[in-house]
Amino acid sequence: MRRRTAWLMLIVAVVAASVLVYPYLGLDIDDSRLDVGDSLHYHVLVGHIATAAVALVLGPLQFMPQVRARRRIHRTIGRAYLLAGVLPSAAVTIPVALWSGRVVTQIGLTTAAVLWLVTGGLAYRAARRRDFVSHRNWMMRNYALTFLAVTSRVLVPLFLVTQIPFRGAGAVGELATSMIPIGQTLGWIVNLVVVEAVIRRRTRVPEARLDPVAR
Repeated sequence: MRRRTAWLMLIVAVVAASVLVYPYLGLDIDDSRLDVGDSLHYHVLVGHIATAAVALVLGPLQFMPQVRARRRIHRTIGRAYLLAGVLPSAAVTIPVALWSGRVVTQIGLTTAAVLWLVTGGLAYRAARRRDFVSHRNWMMRNYALTFLAVTSRVLVPLFLVTQIPFRGAGAVGELATSMIPIGQTLGWIVNLVVVEAVIRRRTRVPEARLDPVAR
């Protein structure tokens, strides 16, 4: 990944994480942007959002050449990304999805959470085996799932805009709630398709031209 791309992703991630976390800083259930049934539901949601924000911000750092070149820093950030971000956030994503009461959300987010854990585990195993090309590829797939937090919030407004010519601007607001589960599911699918295309294009480059992850 090029340095400019990594920096752009970091900026987007910081802005998105700030927007996601801000309403929950006061730990006031009345400020929740999602409907929650009780205090337990709310605090699990807060845990999910906080740890997802950690993963969202730390992820781009792992793709920066200057960070990858420093083995100890790269390794420390990577472990924090997985253990303080991906692992806890994915674990609580499942109850949050099930509590939503929406079938599309339950299936879509639960599938994303499982894939998030699996790709993170495969990335870690590849690094332990010193297979750094596979490690990088699995980390790219893993962060594609992390970036769902951004993509889904871009897709939903786009879907709503496309409905204006057919339903009128007044009816779009009523569709927002029904479009959110679709955006959440398509978000990670679109991200994985894009990343997989990037990975496949890179594999066509001769091995000698690849920029190996330094350890």
